[in-house]
Amino acid sequence: MAHPPDRDPEPEEGPASTPFDNPLFLPVLLWVFAAWFFYDGWFNEKMEWIRFNRWGSAFWAVLAVYYTVRGLRERREEQVRGPEVRE
Repeated sequence: MAHPPDRDPEPEEGPASTPFDNPLFLPVLLWVFAAWFFYDGWFNEKMEWIRFNRWGSAFWAVLAVYYTVRGLRERREEQVRGPEVRE
């Protein structure tokens, strides 16, 4: 006697997943921006852009923290829901 398969034998129709779909892509990009502005503002000798880079590093760090928390929550919710409900 044949048992019914757990999943549909036909693959799902829809767009393929890309790295940009990962909820942690944006936070990583923002952390890179914050690191660059921090380096340029605190360790570079260009006097005319120091204030801009120091404020920029704080701005990007705040955004990075916010989107990191948001991305981790989204990833945790996806793991709880399971693989069958993913978009």
